[in-house]
Amino acid sequence: MTETTTRGSRRGRSARREARQNRSAHSIPYITRNIPVSNLMSDEAMEIIEANADTILEEIGINFVDDPESIQLWKDAGADIDGERVRFPKGLCRNLIKTAPSEFTQFARNSARNVQIGGKNIVLAPVYGPPFVHCLDKGRRYGTLEDFQNFVKLAYMAPAMHHSGGTVCEPVDLPVNKRHFDMVYSHVKYSDKPFMGSVTAPERAQDSVDMASLVFGEEFVQNNCVMLNLINANSPLTYDATMLGALKVYAANNQAAVVSPFILSGAMSPVSPAGTLAQLLAEAMAGIAMTQLIKPGTPVVFGTFVSSISMQSGAPTFGTPESLLVLSGAAQLARRLNVPFRSGGAFTASKLPDAQAANEASQTLLMTVMSGVNFALHSAGWLEGGLCSSYEKFVMDMDQCAMMEVLARGIATDENGQAMDAVREVGPGGHYLGCDHTQRNFEQAFYRSKLADNNSVEQWEADGSLDMAMRANQLWKKMLAEYEAPALDPAIDEALIEFIQKRKSSFPDSNV
Repeated sequence: MTETTTRGSRRGRSARREARQNRSAHSIPYITRNIPVSNLMSDEAMEIIEANADTILEEIGINFVDDPESIQLWKDAGADIDGERVRFPKGLCRNLIKTAPSEFTQFARNSARNVQIGGKNIVLAPVYGPPFVHCLDKGRRYGTLEDFQNFVKLAYMAPAMHHSGGTVCEPVDLPVNKRHFDMVYSHVKYSDKPFMGSVTAPERAQDSVDMASLVFGEEFVQNNCVMLNLINANSPLTYDATMLGALKVYAANNQAAVVSPFILSGAMSPVSPAGTLAQLLAEAMAGIAMTQLIKPGTPVVFGTFVSSISMQSGAPTFGTPESLLVLSGAAQLARRLNVPFRSGGAFTASKLPDAQAANEASQTLLMTVMSGVNFALHSAGWLEGGLCSSYEKFVMDMDQCAMMEVLARGIATDENGQAMDAVREVGPGGHYLGCDHTQRNFEQAFYRSKLADNNSVEQWEADGSLDMAMRANQLWKKMLAEYEAPALDPAIDEALIEFIQKRKSSFPDSNV
């Protein structure tokens, strides 16, 4: 072999490697599943749970705390009121929910990133809410605005993250009552994917709507969904004034509430999956129906966050069979209500990005896809039961999410997928490595992980004997080093900064 030939061969390998990397960086806006959902419960079981939920709503009721306006809304709708307790005549909530769309578009500032929520679609979003962050270099610490921006950048760069999310970590270096400005701005500035608004106070929800109006235009916001927001029921059977206030702001402005009972079975619901499902259905229906009382037709998502607790320590557990059964059952209930469903993610109770973290996260992610979840918050970065956003875990989960995209495509049965030309060409006793079909398809035939090491032990040792967490540490640093911000209209940027400065100066800092 001549020197020229050797160089040409190397250039060819380099070109093929670059092509593979470019393809792997290609981002689809969301997953459209081509595989059937896995219904783990019978129609008869669903009917029992629905009947029990109706009984809970009618006989026991839901508390709407410190919010006379919400109580009055329900009174006018025909509910029975006893102080803060609202009891719902059978069928009231279900009839109200009929005006909610079964599927809707959330618009991004880059229209190529718009996501379709509902139907056969799956939208994956990053971790939400942790006050702490973790990386191998600095360990566990409180989150900062820099960390927040870093996670937004990673979600923007991750092909399998379809959404920028919301509170990817708490920037505790900022005042509590003003940090929402910087969080919403970071989603707009450092990403062009869809994002979530603030829910920690009604006025912060309104600030989020006002900022979105500067980005998309006020009329567009009033007629289209440009933000999701996470409304948690205060289980068991309670909605507090903070969540209700945010729900009312977003629903009035046509923005989609993800109404999610937050349940740790055994503490906030019965220990049995069927009992938990009945309670969460009752709680979700009350919140979803309320969005339709405020503005019929406004988009809404049936959400649930459910896990169990250790009956020995009281600590939450993740990736357990019971929580996965509830996830699947809740997805079936949402489909029977004909509304989009949010659940799942990459949950773990582990304190490190280790084998426990990978096992628990992959269990939940797989059930997320198989159960037909439409919007999966916490799909990347969740650590320590949701107390930590982890840099290494983020890119480890990102790899798993990309695998879920391949799984959801299903098995192609077109002419290329059938590969009969390959079988005819190779025949008995041959091999497929050099046949035309393999040559046409080898670069895209199998998923290629950015983190898994499939080399020989000798090669692995020569590369530094790194475990996956160490390789993940290298990857997230490389991604941030290569980050380039998406274009943002300077006039919009200027208007956002002016709005933020004016609003921040209008009231003092506070840590509540």
